[in-house]
Amino acid sequence: MNIKSIDRVDNITPEEFKRNYYELRIPVIISGLSKDWPAKEKWTWDYFKSIVGDKTVGVYNNTRADANTPVNGADDYIKFGDYLDLIQKGPIALRIFLFNIFQHAPQLTNDFVWPEFLTKGLLKKYPMLFVGGAGSVAHMHYDIDLSHIFHTQFVGRKRVLLLENKQSPYIYRMPFTVESAASFVNWHETLDTDAFPALNYASGYTAILEHGDTLFMPGGYWHHMEYLNAGFAMSLRAMDQSLAGKLNGLYHIVGLRGMNNLLIKMAPRWWYHKKRELAKGRADKLMKALQV
Repeated sequence: MNIKSIDRVDNITPEEFKRNYYELRIPVIISGLSKDWPAKEKWTWDYFKSIVGDKTVGVYNNTRADANTPVNGADDYIKFGDYLDLIQKGPIALRIFLFNIFQHAPQLTNDFVWPEFLTKGLLKKYPMLFVGGAGSVAHMHYDIDLSHIFHTQFVGRKRVLLLENKQSPYIYRMPFTVESAASFVNWHETLDTDAFPALNYASGYTAILEHGDTLFMPGGYWHHMEYLNAGFAMSLRAMDQSLAGKLNGLYHIVGLRGMNNLLIKMAPRWWYHKKRELAKGRADKLMKALQV
């Protein structure tokens, strides 16, 4: 793969953000966006445990979904406080995503500032928390609603790999899903280009997110995240401003996800292999065209 570093700035003006990143759909890390937020120092494991530790959450391990797994099916359920105790004890490959902690503790919304000076369409009902133990992995995917994301890292660090949505054929996107058939675990050390040769043609961006970093990830971007330490982050979402973008997001949520789950229910083993076969066929066809 052709990989380059994500741009990093301390601060940015709305004009610079729009011209250099938003309109071009290029990611950027804004390290100073959260510097004055109370959340930057206030949000700790103990604080979260004290206010929402009794809530039950779905947890996910590093095993990729099998033939019978619907989109976003949790691997287990556990009290949030118990989960926080587990991941602080040492490396454990369990993570939580799309946890709307703010529904249980709305006062937390006073601890950060929505980046309204950078974009419109922020979905203020849906700030989400992402938590992971050291070694846990969010496998390569793109967000099904196609929202733009402002992803702020708090405790811990994680390595991110991003690819523009047009890279989908090179990374073996499976039809009716937002998932890749290829594995990107430890991608920075090795990739299985024997089984997935089109990966050699893919281009992407990478960075390690530190405490306080905010990653702007344009809508539809593929992302793979590996937790280097136990940590958590918050995502603020903003709808695409174009009508085409909104309609595409609606199609993904209703049509695409519904069709995938229907096929899993009707013919799980056949569909599990078929969508991988189709992804490979598209990538092989693309490589042949490039080699002409």
